[in-house]
Amino acid sequence: MPIEIVCKIKFAEEDAKPKEKEAGDEQSLLGAAQGPAAPRDLATFASTSTLHGLGRACGPGPHGLRRTLWVLALLTSLAAFLYQAASLARGYLTRPHLVAMDPAAPAPVAGFPAVTLCNINRFRHSALSDADIFHLANLTGLPPKDRDGHRAAGLRYPEPDMVDILNRTGHQLADMLKSCNFSGHHCSASNFSVVYTRYGKCYTFNADPQSSLPSRAGGMGSGLEIMLDIQQEEYLPIWRETNETSFEAGIRVQIHSQEEPPYIHQLGFGVSPGFQTFVSCQEQRLTYLPQPWGNCRAESKLREPELQGYSAYSVSACRLRCEKEAVLQRCHCRMVHMPDSLGGGSEGPCFCPTPCNLTRYGKEISMVKIPNRGSARYLARKYNRNETYIRENFLVLDVFFEALTSEAMEQRAAYGLSALLGDLGGQMGLFIGASILTLLEILDYIYEVSWDRLKRVWRRPKTPLRTSTGGISTLGLQELKEQSPCPNRGRAEGGGASNLLPNHHHPHGPPGSLFEDFAC
Repeated sequence: MPIEIVCKIKFAEEDAKPKEKEAGDEQSLLGAAQGPAAPRDLATFASTSTLHGLGRACGPGPHGLRRTLWVLALLTSLAAFLYQAASLARGYLTRPHLVAMDPAAPAPVAGFPAVTLCNINRFRHSALSDADIFHLANLTGLPPKDRDGHRAAGLRYPEPDMVDILNRTGHQLADMLKSCNFSGHHCSASNFSVVYTRYGKCYTFNADPQSSLPSRAGGMGSGLEIMLDIQQEEYLPIWRETNETSFEAGIRVQIHSQEEPPYIHQLGFGVSPGFQTFVSCQEQRLTYLPQPWGNCRAESKLREPELQGYSAYSVSACRLRCEKEAVLQRCHCRMVHMPDSLGGGSEGPCFCPTPCNLTRYGKEISMVKIPNRGSARYLARKYNRNETYIRENFLVLDVFFEALTSEAMEQRAAYGLSALLGDLGGQMGLFIGASILTLLEILDYIYEVSWDRLKRVWRRPKTPLRTSTGGISTLGLQELKEQSPCPNRGRAEGGGASNLLPNHHHPHGPPGSLFEDFAC
């Protein structure tokens, strides 16, 4: 029959107290193998954490009013920190920016801008042929006519050549330009380049970016000064109004960089006859931020033309390309002033972002009336015109630098990542007294607890060899035989009887040891 032996174990008093000794004190009585160390509980972690207030709110100790107040204070501070952190994150995601202005030091030489001018009247009336009037009826509003001045329904003309029509019928600069001076030196129509715009045949001074003319001083007399005759007697009569009908008299002027094509019908300003117009310019270099702060277009690193027909990207060039693609989709052709690159039109809206680096020219315009009485008689004799013609057709345009200084305007990020991290660190220190290392402590504790839980789930539970309640341990005979350190000795003393319990040959330990008494 099975034999059950009851063992009573009496521990020393000093060993009953909790001690923080080596891991050997956690072994079982019969020398069982030590299991893996259990993770720290929340109270132990809170007492050693660098997070302010966590040890007083969750650490070891009695639960009372004081601990409750600490818990409320910790939760309130944590909520305040999270609110401030969310506000800072929202402010950062709006990508705020500011504009910094930095006037540059005066330079001895400044590159003079390109100056494009167009007569508001596109076609000279005396230069139009019957075929020109027939082909330009939708633009001019003039009715087609035969040589007797009557409209004929059966008129047939060859296909028009718009470049030829504009060159023949447009106002010629050699006829309009009466005087020209640049920085005290004489200039002529040969210093201007022909360019086509919505106003027809126009002219640009200092158009070549490879040989840009310099300006060596600021103020009047140091720039471009021209006198023009707008030739009002050549303006077209208005038979009927069209989308291109103009009631004005004068010229349109645009001041721009050499890399930018003229977009004079939207960006130009008017100069009226009978006045001398002074245009004081200042170079402005603008720098915009790319994504995510702005929508500017960065320069291509390949140094290749980004728009077909243009050497460099600009908003004006992009708009002209968009107009060309819209006309191309509708009538499979292009207007003369549009880029000479017929390709497939793009679908959808055309978007022209501002380049990240842009040069423009700020303008201040003033004017005085000309001519006075004495100069009117002189100019009438000089150009074989009457005084009324001089007052109605002559104008003077004076373009110059205010000073040889440029103005730099740069967009800068008002709230970057470093500022966000600094503010978050300040809020963490103010409300919860934490840092990046504190967050690592919390993550390390979460990992420790989670890993222990996973190991418990994966590990197969083992059947315990003994059960104990209080100071009483119950062991089976077979268990004692299997765990006995001297199985051979027990067989010798028992006369070969394998069912007898071996004698206890181990002496009692000294007083004060782990086991003072062991009786079986």
